[in-house]
Amino acid sequence: MGKLEGKVAFITGAARGQGRSHAIRLAQEGADIIAVDTAKQVATVPYDTATAADLEQTVKEVEALDRRIVASEVDVRDLAGLKKAADDGVAQLGRLDIVLANAGISTMCPTLEMEEEQWQTMIDINLTGVWKTVRAAAPHIVSGGRGGAIVLTSSLASMWANENIAHYSAAKAGLVGFMQVLAKELAPASIRVNTVHPTTVATPMILNDATYQLFRPDLEKPTREEFEVAARELNALPIPMVEAVDISNAVLYLVSDDGRYVTGTTHVVDAGGRL
Repeated sequence: MGKLEGKVAFITGAARGQGRSHAIRLAQEGADIIAVDTAKQVATVPYDTATAADLEQTVKEVEALDRRIVASEVDVRDLAGLKKAADDGVAQLGRLDIVLANAGISTMCPTLEMEEEQWQTMIDINLTGVWKTVRAAAPHIVSGGRGGAIVLTSSLASMWANENIAHYSAAKAGLVGFMQVLAKELAPASIRVNTVHPTTVATPMILNDATYQLFRPDLEKPTREEFEVAARELNALPIPMVEAVDISNAVLYLVSDDGRYVTGTTHVVDAGGRL
């Protein structure tokens, strides 16, 4: 009997990276999944974003665990699309208990050189897209009358400053205030709301040339190994990155009965990055 047997989770950014890891980890504990991700390249992002094939792979991996999954290609900037994905998923799976607002992007630029489109795209996806996710999906938890849990993916960048990511840090810090208000509003319905704050995670959002260059501006074309030398400096523990499953295990704690009275908190998985 898994920790989430009979429950249903709505997950954005589910095609790969942390989102796919969350879908698999929750499915391992008995949850059925409503998976959402965009299949179109996101403008201003310097690395390849998720594809339809990526989302299909998540479906295969969840189904291999003998769990049900309903997948939709939706951009989190599309509130109507998110509502339809949530409605269709609940219609097929019968309920909703968990929302993981995980979808996000990463771009880098000095603040005074940043174009408006780059700033706005970041805020639209990493902050407003989270509100749209909650707005589309959370009413199903409320109407179910059984309580539930919501986890918003923030970042160590909301607590620890670094150059060239003002728009990213602003969005991720904004999620903390949003989470705290939401935790108060939804507590009477026994719905818990928390943020999770990872350090650098080994996913496609990080493992790309643009990020390597950000960490190693001293090199013309840094390799992953050279990036990891710099990334190790972020963490007190002697590692360059955590794995996606490390964040998934933290999320599992927050959405299961293990964390049944945990709400309004900033759950940090940073390998000592704030120290």
